[in-house]
Amino acid sequence: MTSIRILTATFVTAALVGAVQAQAPIQLKQDERIVFLGDSITAAGNLPNGYINVIRKHFDEKAPQLKIDCFGAGVPGNKVSGLQARVDHVLSSKKPSLVVIFVGINDVWLGQNEIFVTGTTPELFESGLKDVIGKCERAGARVVLCTPTVIGELPGGGNKLDPQLDAYANISRNVAKEMKLTLCDLRKTFVDYLATNNGTNATRGILTIDHVHLNPTGNRLVAETMLKSLGQYAVHGKTLRHVLFSFFRLLISACSFTMPLWTLSGIPKRRIRIPPNIA
Repeated sequence: MTSIRILTATFVTAALVGAVQAQAPIQLKQDERIVFLGDSITAAGNLPNGYINVIRKHFDEKAPQLKIDCFGAGVPGNKVSGLQARVDHVLSSKKPSLVVIFVGINDVWLGQNEIFVTGTTPELFESGLKDVIGKCERAGARVVLCTPTVIGELPGGGNKLDPQLDAYANISRNVAKEMKLTLCDLRKTFVDYLATNNGTNATRGILTIDHVHLNPTGNRLVAETMLKSLGQYAVHGKTLRHVLFSFFRLLISACSFTMPLWTLSGIPKRRIRIPPNIA
C-alpha cells in the first residue's frame, strides 16, 4: 500500500505542476510599469476603446491599490524586426518592470504581398522574438509573450493565412516555453471565440473591422485575455473541474496499474455517488 500511495502522489504532483506551469499568470507587484509593445493593433489599443485603455480602466477601478501604470508602445506596420530596432529606446524611456509583447500579424501578412514580399521567415521570427525578450530581461523587465490573433474571421481554419498564423503562433508558444515566460494565447482565444460566435461565416465584423484591426468586442477580448495572464481573473470553474477530474483518472490508473485484483477481494463494495455538476 505504501508504494501505491507514493506512486499516486507522484502522479498527482506531476499533474499539478504541469497544470500550474501551463497557465502560470504573472504575479503583479505594486507600482508596476507595464509597456505594451507591438504593431498597429497595439497603437490602436491606446485609443479610448482600445484594449490598453480597457486594461488601464480595470486597474484603476478594480485594483487601485496596486498603482499600476500602462504605456502603449505600438507602431503601425511593425514586424518583429521593428521591435528589435526600437526596444532599447522603449526600455530606456519608459523604464518598464513588465513588457507585454504582441507581434506576428505583419510578419505573416506582409509575407503574402505579391509585389514586395516583406514578411518574416519562421527562423527570423523566432530569433527576433528571443532578441527582444532578452533585451527586456537584461533591462530588468519581466515579459508576457502573446500569440498573433487573426487575418480574417472565418471559423474552422477557413481563412487563407490560417496555416501560417498557426505556425507562427506555435513559434511564440515554443519560445515562451523555452524561455519560461507567461504565454498569453490570443490566437487560441480568438479561434475559439469565432468557432462559437460566427455562425454566419462572416469574414470580418465579429472581432475586427477589417479582418485584422480590432473592433470594441475584439479589444475587450484581448484585454480580458491579457488580464488573465496578469493574474486578474480566476480560472473558470469548469477548467478547474476538468483538472480535478484528470487527477481522479490518474489516481484510478495508478491504483489499477500497481495493485493486483486479488488485493481487492476483501474490500467491501460501496456505491460512489458522482455529483451531477461535474462535467
